[in-house]
Amino acid sequence: MPNCKTIAICNQKGGTGKTTTTINLGIGLAKQGKKVLLVDADPQGDLTTCLGWKDNDSLPTTITNKLSEIMREENGNPHFGILHHEENVDLLPANLELSAMEMMLVTTMSRETVLRTYLNKVKNDYEYILIGCMPSLGMVTLNALAAADSVIIPVQAQYLPAKGMTQLMQTIGKVKQHINPNLKIDGILLNIVDNRTNLAKSTADALRKNYGSVIKIYHSAIPMAVKAAEVASKGVSIYKYEPNSPAAKAYAELTKEVLADGRKKERLHYADARWPVFNTGNERRCETRKNPG
Repeated sequence: MPNCKTIAICNQKGGTGKTTTTINLGIGLAKQGKKVLLVDADPQGDLTTCLGWKDNDSLPTTITNKLSEIMREENGNPHFGILHHEENVDLLPANLELSAMEMMLVTTMSRETVLRTYLNKVKNDYEYILIGCMPSLGMVTLNALAAADSVIIPVQAQYLPAKGMTQLMQTIGKVKQHINPNLKIDGILLNIVDNRTNLAKSTADALRKNYGSVIKIYHSAIPMAVKAAEVASKGVSIYKYEPNSPAAKAYAELTKEVLADGRKKERLHYADARWPVFNTGNERRCETRKNPG
């Protein structure tokens, strides 16, 4: 599947809903018939445990093993250790062993692109790869940004994280400048929205004022819900646990937005690949040219 899109779900602030967004967007895409790989890039392993692998420390193969194989230039089976979830997504799991990878990557050649090198070995089997990032901007997160085509930024709607957003934007800018020039921000997702207060609306208004002219703010906003919090311990998505809940409907709408963005970019890419060429006569014809990227 040569048109695989890799999205990093990233915010260095904890508690913004990165894990639940990765799970429910990923499974939402799978429900639309897409082949999806979820990558747990957080040593806490929340993505892994929330999908039902509670004892993640006992897993024989995790993302740490895959990164280590790339660093040692070993040619292991890249698909070995990828887990399959009952809701039709695959998972590259993580556990606390990933913490040690931060220090190991510092002294590694091409240290920012180790994850990208691994994902290039498996991405032809998927249409979407979603990377659930840790709440920091260390080497593993830099690897996620270097491997990604784009970033989705979940933001907790109870406060305006202006300082944190500025730092994240600067990091994304540096990655784009030095490592991954094609990296884009797909959008900011308002998450854990308490519709009983005006704070969510004021937060959304402030985000649109500060960033809306350059970054998309998703129309879908994920509401605060007890069911959405409960589902984390059930090993399934919100679609299976509470399919008619407001949170499930909101994630379904987010999935539609992400798919619509993908279709729009495909059309733009196709249009860019068509170039008017004039021959020696007065006839005009179109030839397909290769995209320089």
